[in-house]
Amino acid sequence: MSETGARDDDHAALMAERKMRFLFALRSHGVTDPRVLTAMERVDRGLFVKGIFAERAYEDMPLPIACGQTISQPSVVGLMTQALRIGQRDTVLEIGTGSGYQAAVLAQLARRVYTVDRWRRLVREAGEVFHRLGLANVTAMTADGSFGLPDQAPFDRILVTAAAEDPPGPLLQQLKPGGIMVLPVGQSDHVQKLIRVTRGEQGLEYEELRPVRFVPLVEGLGNE
Repeated sequence: MSETGARDDDHAALMAERKMRFLFALRSHGVTDPRVLTAMERVDRGLFVKGIFAERAYEDMPLPIACGQTISQPSVVGLMTQALRIGQRDTVLEIGTGSGYQAAVLAQLARRVYTVDRWRRLVREAGEVFHRLGLANVTAMTADGSFGLPDQAPFDRILVTAAAEDPPGPLLQQLKPGGIMVLPVGQSDHVQKLIRVTRGEQGLEYEELRPVRFVPLVEGLGNE
Protein backbone atom coordinates (compact mmCIF):
# COMPACT_ATOMS: atom_id res chain seq x y z
CA MET A 1 0.00 0.00 0.00
CA SER A 2 1.28 3.49 -0.86
CA GLU A 3 2.07 6.06 1.81
CA THR A 4 -0.85 8.18 0.58
CA GLY A 5 -3.22 5.21 0.80
CA ALA A 6 -2.08 4.45 4.33
CA ARG A 7 -2.68 8.06 5.37
CA ASP A 8 -6.16 7.95 3.85
CA ASP A 9 -6.94 4.74 5.75
CA ASP A 10 -5.66 6.25 9.01
CA HIS A 11 -7.79 9.35 8.47
CA ALA A 12 -10.88 7.25 7.71
CA ALA A 13 -10.30 5.17 10.84
CA LEU A 14 -9.86 8.33 12.94
CA MET A 15 -13.08 9.85 11.57
CA ALA A 16 -15.00 6.61 12.19
CA GLU A 17 -13.77 6.56 15.80
CA ARG A 18 -14.71 10.22 16.27
CA LYS A 19 -18.19 9.59 14.89
CA MET A 20 -18.66 6.58 17.18
CA ARG A 21 -17.64 8.64 20.24
CA PHE A 22 -19.83 11.52 19.06
CA LEU A 23 -22.94 9.33 18.84
CA PHE A 24 -22.14 7.62 22.14
CA ALA A 25 -21.95 11.04 23.86
CA LEU A 26 -25.34 11.97 22.41
CA ARG A 27 -26.99 8.77 23.65
CA SER A 28 -25.37 9.00 27.09
CA HIS A 29 -26.87 12.49 27.52
CA GLY A 30 -30.39 11.35 26.66
CA VAL A 31 -30.62 11.84 22.89
CA THR A 32 -32.44 8.63 21.96
CA ASP A 33 -34.78 9.57 19.09
CA PRO A 34 -33.55 7.53 16.07
CA ARG A 35 -34.48 10.29 13.59
CA VAL A 36 -32.55 12.90 15.56
CA LEU A 37 -29.50 10.63 15.91
CA THR A 38 -29.54 9.90 12.18
CA ALA A 39 -29.84 13.60 11.37
CA MET A 40 -26.90 14.46 13.60
CA GLU A 41 -24.83 11.64 12.13
CA ARG A 42 -25.42 13.11 8.66
CA VAL A 43 -24.32 16.65 9.55
CA ASP A 44 -20.57 17.08 9.99
CA ARG A 45 -20.08 19.53 12.88
CA GLY A 46 -16.53 20.06 11.67
CA LEU A 47 -17.83 22.12 8.75
CA PHE A 48 -19.22 24.70 11.17
CA VAL A 49 -16.16 25.17 13.40
CA LYS A 50 -13.22 27.20 12.10
CA GLY A 51 -9.68 28.05 13.12
CA ILE A 52 -7.96 26.76 16.22
CA PHE A 53 -11.11 25.06 17.53
CA ALA A 54 -11.67 22.89 14.43
CA GLU A 55 -9.90 19.91 16.00
CA ARG A 56 -12.40 19.96 18.89
CA ALA A 57 -15.48 19.94 16.65
CA TYR A 58 -16.34 16.36 17.56
CA GLU A 59 -16.18 16.84 21.31
CA ASP A 60 -19.38 17.35 23.31
CA MET A 61 -18.68 20.93 24.28
CA PRO A 62 -19.69 24.44 23.20
CA LEU A 63 -17.06 26.31 21.16
CA PRO A 64 -16.50 29.99 20.31
CA ILE A 65 -17.47 31.27 16.87
CA ALA A 66 -17.40 34.73 15.31
CA CYS A 67 -19.21 37.79 16.71
CA GLY A 68 -18.72 36.68 20.31
CA GLN A 69 -21.19 33.81 19.90
CA THR A 70 -20.91 30.05 20.44
CA ILE A 71 -21.81 26.81 18.73
CA SER A 72 -23.81 24.76 21.23
CA GLN A 73 -22.53 21.44 22.47
CA PRO A 74 -23.90 18.58 20.36
CA SER A 75 -25.82 16.92 23.19
CA VAL A 76 -27.76 20.14 23.82
CA VAL A 77 -28.47 20.48 20.08
CA GLY A 78 -29.75 16.91 20.13
CA LEU A 79 -31.92 17.37 23.21
CA MET A 80 -33.46 20.59 21.90
CA THR A 81 -34.13 19.01 18.51
CA GLN A 82 -35.64 15.94 20.17
CA ALA A 83 -37.87 18.12 22.35
CA LEU A 84 -39.35 19.78 19.25
CA ARG A 85 -40.82 16.49 17.99
CA ILE A 86 -40.45 17.61 14.38
CA GLY A 87 -42.61 16.04 11.68
CA GLN A 88 -41.52 15.61 8.07
CA ARG A 89 -44.04 18.20 6.85
CA ASP A 90 -43.29 20.81 9.51
CA THR A 91 -42.05 24.34 8.92
CA VAL A 92 -39.54 25.38 11.57
CA LEU A 93 -38.32 28.81 12.64
CA GLU A 94 -34.95 29.00 14.37
CA ILE A 95 -33.97 32.16 16.24
CA GLY A 96 -30.18 32.42 16.42
CA THR A 97 -28.48 30.94 13.35
CA GLY A 98 -25.01 31.13 14.89
CA SER A 99 -22.72 28.73 13.03
CA GLY A 100 -25.66 27.18 11.18
CA TYR A 101 -25.10 23.74 12.72
CA GLN A 102 -28.47 23.53 14.48
CA ALA A 103 -30.34 24.65 11.33
CA ALA A 104 -28.54 22.01 9.27
CA VAL A 105 -29.71 19.34 11.71
CA LEU A 106 -33.28 20.68 11.61
CA ALA A 107 -33.15 20.59 7.81
CA GLN A 108 -32.73 16.81 7.91
CA LEU A 109 -36.06 16.46 9.73
CA ALA A 110 -38.41 19.23 8.56
CA ARG A 111 -39.93 20.28 5.25
CA ARG A 112 -38.71 23.89 5.55
CA VAL A 113 -36.42 25.73 7.96
CA TYR A 114 -36.22 29.50 8.37
CA THR A 115 -33.29 30.68 10.47
CA VAL A 116 -32.53 34.26 11.53
CA ASP A 117 -29.65 35.96 13.29
CA ARG A 118 -28.84 39.55 14.21
CA TRP A 119 -25.28 39.17 12.87
CA ARG A 120 -24.94 39.50 9.08
CA ARG A 121 -21.56 37.80 9.10
CA LEU A 122 -22.93 34.68 10.78
CA VAL A 123 -25.87 34.48 8.37
CA ARG A 124 -23.53 34.86 5.39
CA GLU A 125 -21.05 32.24 6.59
CA ALA A 126 -23.79 29.78 7.57
CA GLY A 127 -25.45 30.29 4.19
CA GLU A 128 -22.20 29.34 2.46
CA VAL A 129 -22.11 26.03 4.36
CA PHE A 130 -25.80 25.37 3.64
CA HIS A 131 -25.07 25.88 -0.08
CA ARG A 132 -22.05 23.55 0.08
CA LEU A 133 -24.22 20.87 1.73
CA GLY A 134 -27.02 21.32 -0.80
CA LEU A 135 -29.59 22.23 1.88
CA ALA A 136 -32.18 23.80 -0.38
CA ASN A 137 -34.87 23.73 2.34
CA VAL A 138 -33.05 26.24 4.60
CA THR A 139 -33.55 30.01 4.31
CA ALA A 140 -31.17 32.15 6.38
CA MET A 141 -31.86 35.83 7.00
CA THR A 142 -30.48 38.72 9.01
CA ALA A 143 -33.25 39.94 11.31
CA ASP A 144 -34.14 40.80 14.90
CA GLY A 145 -35.12 37.36 16.11
CA SER A 146 -37.09 38.63 19.09
CA PHE A 147 -39.82 39.60 16.62
CA GLY A 148 -39.75 36.32 14.69
CA LEU A 149 -40.73 36.29 11.01
CA PRO A 150 -44.33 37.49 10.82
CA ASP A 151 -44.35 37.39 7.01
CA GLN A 152 -43.68 33.63 7.05
CA ALA A 153 -45.80 32.76 10.12
CA PRO A 154 -47.37 30.71 11.51
CA PHE A 155 -44.85 27.96 12.23
CA ASP A 156 -45.25 24.35 13.32
CA ARG A 157 -42.12 24.53 15.43
CA ILE A 158 -39.98 27.35 16.82
CA LEU A 159 -36.52 26.90 18.33
CA VAL A 160 -34.76 29.73 20.16
CA THR A 161 -31.03 29.35 20.79
CA ALA A 162 -30.61 32.41 23.02
CA ALA A 163 -32.07 33.02 26.45
CA ALA A 164 -34.84 35.50 27.24
CA GLU A 165 -36.41 36.29 30.61
CA ASP A 166 -39.76 35.03 29.26
CA PRO A 167 -40.90 33.51 25.96
CA PRO A 168 -41.18 36.50 23.57
CA GLY A 169 -44.81 37.39 22.83
CA PRO A 170 -44.30 37.80 19.05
CA LEU A 171 -42.88 34.27 18.83
CA LEU A 172 -45.76 32.79 20.82
CA GLN A 173 -48.18 34.52 18.44
CA GLN A 174 -46.43 32.95 15.44
CA LEU A 175 -46.88 29.39 16.75
CA LYS A 176 -49.57 27.30 15.08
CA PRO A 177 -52.28 25.51 17.09
CA GLY A 178 -50.65 22.27 18.19
CA GLY A 179 -47.25 23.85 17.61
CA ILE A 180 -44.21 23.53 19.87
CA MET A 181 -41.57 26.06 20.85
CA VAL A 182 -38.38 25.11 22.70
CA LEU A 183 -36.22 27.82 24.26
CA PRO A 184 -34.01 28.68 27.24
CA VAL A 185 -35.43 31.18 29.73
CA GLY A 186 -33.76 32.85 32.69
CA GLN A 187 -32.96 36.19 34.27
CA SER A 188 -29.19 35.71 34.27
CA ASP A 189 -26.43 33.89 32.39
CA HIS A 190 -26.13 31.41 35.25
CA VAL A 191 -29.73 30.40 36.00
CA GLN A 192 -31.56 29.24 32.88
CA LYS A 193 -34.07 26.50 32.15
CA LEU A 194 -34.82 24.88 28.84
CA ILE A 195 -38.60 24.85 28.42
CA ARG A 196 -41.09 23.48 25.93
CA VAL A 197 -44.20 25.52 25.13
CA THR A 198 -47.10 23.78 23.38
CA ARG A 199 -50.09 25.65 21.96
CA GLY A 200 -52.90 23.33 23.04
CA GLU A 201 -56.67 23.59 22.86
CA GLN A 202 -56.78 25.14 26.33
CA GLY A 203 -54.00 27.64 25.61
CA LEU A 204 -50.24 27.55 26.18
CA GLU A 205 -48.76 24.66 28.15
CA TYR A 206 -45.29 25.01 29.69
CA GLU A 207 -42.89 22.22 30.58
CA GLU A 208 -39.42 22.56 32.15
CA LEU A 209 -36.87 20.21 30.58
CA ARG A 210 -33.39 20.84 32.05
CA PRO A 211 -30.90 23.49 33.19
CA VAL A 212 -28.92 25.10 30.36
CA ARG A 213 -26.68 28.08 29.67
CA PHE A 214 -27.05 30.21 26.53
CA VAL A 215 -26.05 33.66 25.35
CA PRO A 216 -28.82 36.26 25.91
CA LEU A 217 -31.47 37.08 23.33
CA VAL A 218 -30.65 40.65 22.27
CA GLU A 219 -32.92 42.99 20.32
CA GLY A 220 -31.67 44.86 17.26
CA LEU A 221 -29.04 43.97 14.66
CA GLY A 222 -25.33 43.44 15.18
CA ASN A 223 -22.69 45.61 13.52
CA GLU A 224 -20.79 42.87 11.67
